Amino acid sequence: MKGTALLINKDHSVTVLENVEHHVYEKLVSQEDSKNIKCTINNKEVQFNPFSKVVWYEDKIDWAYGY
Repeated sequence: MKGTALLINKDHSVTVLENVEHHVYEKLVSQEDSKNIKCTINNKEVQFNPFSKVVWYEDKIDWAYGY
């Protein structure tokens, strides 16, 4: 199942990962308290800055709606 993962960063900014598998979200959740966050997306290893929370949205976000 694919969806959108929203990473709420420590600096209160948001990182949006669209069209990712649910297991990527689960991997990110397991690293919420880490300082060295890595996961594989589309066969590429990606590193993220520390974040406070990860939120899963089971569909694409309609950005034209006015978010």
